[in-house]
Amino acid sequence: MRRIEIYDTTLRDGAQAEGISFSLQDKLLLTERLDSLGFDYVEGGYPASNDKDSRYFQRVADLGLQHIKVCAFGMTRRKGTRAEDDSGLRALVDSKAPVVTLVGKASAFQAREVIRAGLDENLAMIRDSVRMMVDTGREVIFDAEHFFDGWKDDPEYSLRAIQTAADAGARLVVLCDTNGGTMCDEVFEITAAAIAALGVPVGVHCHNDCDLAVANSLAAVRAGASHVQGTINGFGERCGNADLVSIVANLALKHQDYDVLASRGIEHLTELSRFVYETANVNFRANQPFVGKSAFAHKGGMHVSGVSRITASYEHVDPERVGNERRILVSELSGRSNIVELTTKFDIRHDPKLMDKILARVVSMENAGYQFEAAGGSFDLLVKKCAGTFKPHFERIGYHVNVETREDGKITTEATVKIRIGDEVRHEVAEGDGPINALDAAMRKALNGRFPALASIHLVDYKVRVINSEAATAAGVRVVIESQDETDVWGTVGVSENVIEASWIALVDSLEYKLCKDEEK
Repeated sequence: MRRIEIYDTTLRDGAQAEGISFSLQDKLLLTERLDSLGFDYVEGGYPASNDKDSRYFQRVADLGLQHIKVCAFGMTRRKGTRAEDDSGLRALVDSKAPVVTLVGKASAFQAREVIRAGLDENLAMIRDSVRMMVDTGREVIFDAEHFFDGWKDDPEYSLRAIQTAADAGARLVVLCDTNGGTMCDEVFEITAAAIAALGVPVGVHCHNDCDLAVANSLAAVRAGASHVQGTINGFGERCGNADLVSIVANLALKHQDYDVLASRGIEHLTELSRFVYETANVNFRANQPFVGKSAFAHKGGMHVSGVSRITASYEHVDPERVGNERRILVSELSGRSNIVELTTKFDIRHDPKLMDKILARVVSMENAGYQFEAAGGSFDLLVKKCAGTFKPHFERIGYHVNVETREDGKITTEATVKIRIGDEVRHEVAEGDGPINALDAAMRKALNGRFPALASIHLVDYKVRVINSEAATAAGVRVVIESQDETDVWGTVGVSENVIEASWIALVDSLEYKLCKDEEK
């Protein structure tokens, strides 16, 4: 069985997509998630480009990752500059990342017309940069930018470029279809030729401008590539990158001779896909292969009849193999495989009535707009409530929020909350930078003294999603709040036609989750 390395660049290449941005905490959480599923590499960012990426490499070293290798992305040295004097290469060294991914021109046209370097100078830029990184003890991956287009224009020079990187010490050379315009048969033939000429492993990095990125990646693997780069859900510039979700699923489930991810990583692909959508605050793509909500949905007629008898009649794989579920649209079967997995820590699989109760509650809440993929805190509270083990630490009586704009343009926000703790009613007022900040401050004042552990919580992220846009300004919204204490990060969710009410629901869940978590410890 041939091992295929899976290299994720969602945090760097994926973040170049229009409308996509990841906070530092987002990047760290996704890194941990990829590690737990057995991904081989994660490209954390470009440390020379911004402070957030520099801080990522400082923080990621403390995560205690078990499997995945963290890569810092950078470019070959600038023309006319010694490698030792290049600020971008120095930033890669300072990142202390164990793996460095260097991108360099593997096209004579690109070298001459874009970076305006002589062809020999471009090769020297590749050689000097790779050698410098190798001399610092780094594992070096060379991304041969524009390789396929370069090969079609001048194959001899493109081959010299990747051979230069290999001779300088690169462990791996990755062939890039940077413009996304190469056809599958071309990818297969050119990849096979490159592998035959090189003495190091070869990978592939495809863009999706012809809607062929997944197919081209699989063609390269068939030709002998042992490493595939891409992003979760295909995020990326222009039309996106190769979708690693589909690539991994195809390699694992459609071929018997490829080994990818950890033993159970494939079963969590749907969970991973939706986690990334929620983290990026982007709507799920319902018809996404393998993991989309509609990927195994059946509606009426002979499709439903066939699936009811033999699921393989209209399904190419068992949806549970990728963590998804079959949906018969007239009866809305939803969420079983994910929920079973999420409730493992509660040890309730032996109680089918309780599982049915949880499932029914989740289906009802999902129909109302809730999503729990990025709201594990709210889901854990839901399970406790269904099991009858949840004991609220306080009772919400009411709240009031006032936002005032003054003549000088200054905006002030004041929140009043009223809660009951045991027999005591607490009534507190606080100001904040906005409605949610003010509510949070008022809640902390009301709970102060009784629950000192809440002082360690701080807000990591706050996301709002419209869930029925056809209702315009009266639409319902889903609010997801990420909170953090000294040891954990958790998400909670609220849904309402009123954004403040949705935020209030998510905020209260966050506080309750923290208190429950500490009690269990």
